[in-house]
Amino acid sequence: MSPQLEDKMLAANQAVRGTEEKTLPDAVKSDVTHARTSRCATVLNDIASRQVTRVIPNEESSCNNMRSLVLAADLARQSTAMTTSALISAESQERKNATSRPDYWDQACSDLVHRDRILRKLIPQFGPVHLISHGDPFITLARAIIGQQISVIAAQTIWARLKAACPLISPSCIMQLGWTRLIECGLSKRKSGYILELAQHFTSDALYISSWALMDDEAVVDELTQIRGIGFWTAEMFLIFNLMRPNVLPLDDIGLIRSISLNYFSGEPVTRSEAREVAANWEPWRTVATWYMWRSLESLSKQA
Repeated sequence: MSPQLEDKMLAANQAVRGTEEKTLPDAVKSDVTHARTSRCATVLNDIASRQVTRVIPNEESSCNNMRSLVLAADLARQSTAMTTSALISAESQERKNATSRPDYWDQACSDLVHRDRILRKLIPQFGPVHLISHGDPFITLARAIIGQQISVIAAQTIWARLKAACPLISPSCIMQLGWTRLIECGLSKRKSGYILELAQHFTSDALYISSWALMDDEAVVDELTQIRGIGFWTAEMFLIFNLMRPNVLPLDDIGLIRSISLNYFSGEPVTRSEAREVAANWEPWRTVATWYMWRSLESLSKQA
C-alpha cells in the first residue's frame, strides 16, 4: 500500500472515530454535526470509490480497514438521508398549514385590531391561530346540526362521542350507525333524524356540492335551507367552516350573542339589534371577529 493511501486511510479513520463519538440522533438534531458527518461521508465515498480497487488482495488487514471505511460511508449517507427526510416533512407540514390559512386572515386581523378596542386585546391573546375549514361538506353540515341551540362545549362533547362510535364519519357510516346509536351519542331524536336525512341526501347525489364554492352567500343559504333540519344558522355555519367566507354574521348563534354581551356590555343581555350594531364595526371581516368571539368564550370557560 502506498504511503499516500495510508495517510488518507488514517485521516478517514480519525474522521470516523470522531463521528462515532456522537450518537446518530445528536447528529441528526445538530446542523453543525450533520454538516461534519456529510463532509466525512464525502471523503469516505471518494476514498472507497477511487482506492478500493488498488488494495492488494493478500493484505487482509487493509481489506478490513477498507470495509470499515465503506460501512462508515454508508452510515453517513443514511444520516444525511434521515435529516433530509425530516426537513422535507417539516417543509410539507409548513406548506399545509400555510395553505389552510384563509388568504384574508392576516389583513382582517390587522384591520380589526386597529378599529375595535375589544378585538385589539383579544386577537393577540391567541397567537398565530386561525379558522380552519372542516373540509368535507357532510362533516361541516353534520357538526352544524349537532351544534344547533346548544353551547360550543356541549356540541364538542357530542361530536367526540359520535367520532368514538363512528371513527370515519361519512354519510354511509352514519346511516349504518342508525337512529338509536345517534341518540346514545347525546343527540336529540329530532337531530338524529336530521342527520340521517342529510346522509341520505349525500348518498343519493341529490346535492350539487361542486357548485357551492362558486355561488354567493345568499344563494348557498337558499339551497341549503331546502334540506330539512338545515336552517339559516346551520347554513351560515357552512359558509364559515366549509367555504370560509369572510363576512358572515350568525346572529342566531347563542355563543356569539353571549360573547358580545360579556365583552361589550359587561354581561348584560344583548338584543340582535345591539349585536348587529357592534358588528357593523367589523365589516367586511365579520367571520373573523365572530371566530375570536367564540375563542374568548373558550378562554373564559377554562378560567372558570
